[in-house]
Formats: sequence, structure tokens, C-alpha cells
Amino acid sequence: MGFVLLGAGVFAASLFVVKGQAGVPSGLPLPVLVAVAAIAGLAAWQARRSWWPLAAVGAAGYAWLVMWPPLLVASYYAGLTLSGRRLAAYLGGCLAVCGIAALVGEYQAGPHAMMTATTGNALILALGAIGLPLALGLLVRTRREAAGERAERREHEQVMRAEQARTQERARIAREMHDVVAHRVSLMVLHAGALEMRASDEETERAAALIGGIGREALANLRDVLGVLRSPEKESALRPPPTLEDLDRLLDQSRALGIAVTRHDEGEARPVEPTVERTAYRVVQEALTNVHKHAGDAATDVLIRYGPEELEVEVRNQAPGSPPGELPGAGWGLVGLRERVELLGGTLRTSAQDGGGFLVSARIPA
Repeated sequence: MGFVLLGAGVFAASLFVVKGQAGVPSGLPLPVLVAVAAIAGLAAWQARRSWWPLAAVGAAGYAWLVMWPPLLVASYYAGLTLSGRRLAAYLGGCLAVCGIAALVGEYQAGPHAMMTATTGNALILALGAIGLPLALGLLVRTRREAAGERAERREHEQVMRAEQARTQERARIAREMHDVVAHRVSLMVLHAGALEMRASDEETERAAALIGGIGREALANLRDVLGVLRSPEKESALRPPPTLEDLDRLLDQSRALGIAVTRHDEGEARPVEPTVERTAYRVVQEALTNVHKHAGDAATDVLIRYGPEELEVEVRNQAPGSPPGELPGAGWGLVGLRERVELLGGTLRTSAQDGGGFLVSARIPA
């Protein structure tokens, strides 16, 4: 809409100029003058795509009819967009147009000669039609660039403040985890080691050794997490995350804690993406954790099924023989697990089974 109004304004102003109401009257027939003004308005309307046609029309109209509105608008756009050599070339072209207009005025009588051949009038007209709009365009561009730089600087400062806040929050979380979780897991490992040394029977000694091993593994994982929280760039230095090759060790830990875990593999085993293997491992890990928390020593079956285009993981436990002691938990384990599976385009299904058991089933594209 703005360029339509601009085109209409240039058309009207050009017509007023060449008819003599706002400039030098021309002796050409009215239809010719209307056509010339219409060409100038059309060029101004197309200035949103390219303003060079407007500059060409303005140069010709100024030299021929002292029609200054197109050249005025073109000079404004020149100041708005040009710089360096291109701006100097435009100014040189404007001087040439002024010289041609003066030569034309030498051979024409009447107002045209007065406006262009007289040095004072020519300078005033050139200043009004070229110099002032050019300076205005330069001023507007300078302010826009300054505003853009200020906005970019504010955005950069905002990003820096947000990054600083994230770093401080990560450091705070790391301190809390170290002071609370790491301290208590360390105490658990120390007590398990003392129990292992003082155990009066082999079964107690093995249980204490298992608890100590799991605690030390938890401390190692916690140390990695704390390192990432404090220095995110150290994430690449972490030990490799567990995959399906580590699944038997996870099942052995559950068996050592009294759960009868049976593994079943179906389909032809094949390499899959590391993210798929890690997710499948976490599904089994979280499901077994829930068995320990809610089903005690209930017998559990773990199924790994390799399909043509997916990997299926099922963990199904039977009803607990006796109500287990409830362990504290936030209840977000399965929620986070579902998000992890769905990020890979898979689905997670959890449901209670007939007889009091529970099923966790995940299908992951592979």
C-alpha cells in the first residue's frame, strides 16, 4: 500500500510540475504529459523491487522537462541504499544530468532556460531535488543501522545474561547434588565395605560387596554428571554410555539382589543405532528399578526382540510374593522414559497384568 501511494504521489507531483503549477510548464500536448507523469509514477511504484528505473526516468525527465519529483525520490533511495563508490557514481551521474539540463536550457527560451541555465537557480533546484533527499536518505539509513546495532547488542547481552544464569543454576545444582547425594552414596559405600570386612558368612559378604560395587558405580556416574553440570564442554570426555552389550551385567546385579530375572532374545541380533541401544538399555534399567521398588523379589522376564524395522523391549514381572517396603521416588521415571522413547519415534506402553504383575513394553524404530 505504501508504494502504491508513493507512485500516485509521484504521478500527481510530476503532472503538476510539467503543467506549470509546481514547476516549469511544458508546451507538449496534455496526453503526452500525462503519459510521462504516469511512467514516473509506475517507476516509483516499482521502487520496492528496484529504484534504478525511477532514477533513469528522473534523469531523463529532469534534463528534458525539469520534472524533479522522480529524481527527488530516487535520490532519497540512493542515500538509503548506496555507499562508497556506488554513491559517488550516483552523484557523478546527477552532476551530468544537471549539466545536460543546463545545455538544454541554453537552447530553449522561457522558464526552462531560467531554471537550468542560470547558475543560482540551477544550484537551488539541484540542491532541493538531489542534495536534500540524498542527505535525508543517508540520515535515515544511519539511524536504522544504529538501531539495528543497538538491538543486536541488547540481544547479545540478553543471551549472555541467560547463559550466565544457566551456568550459575547448573553450578548450584551440582553443589546440591554433591553435598547431598554424593555424600550419602559415599557413606553407603563405606558402610558396605565395613560390612564386607566384618561379615560372618559368605552370603552377607557377597551382598555387601554387591552393594559397594553398585554404590561405586553410582558415584562414578554421579561424578560424570557433576562434571558436565560444572563444565558442559567436558561432556565429550564422559565414559561411553551403556548399550545392550552391558545388559547382562545389569541383569546379574538384579539377580544378586534376589530377583529371578530371565532374558529372552528373539529374532536375528544385528547392530542398531547407538541411541536405540542406549534407550533399550534404559527401558530395562527403569523397569527393573520399579520391580525392586514395588514388586520385591517377583520373578521377571526380559524380552529383546529384533524386528525387521524395530527393536522391541519387554519387561514383565509377576505378582510379588509379599508386599515390599516402598522406596522413595519422585514418580517421574516412566514419564522421562516415555519421552526418551518417543523422541526416537517409538512408543512405550505400561499396564498392569492379570494376577498382579506389571508390563513395560517399548517399540523403537531401528
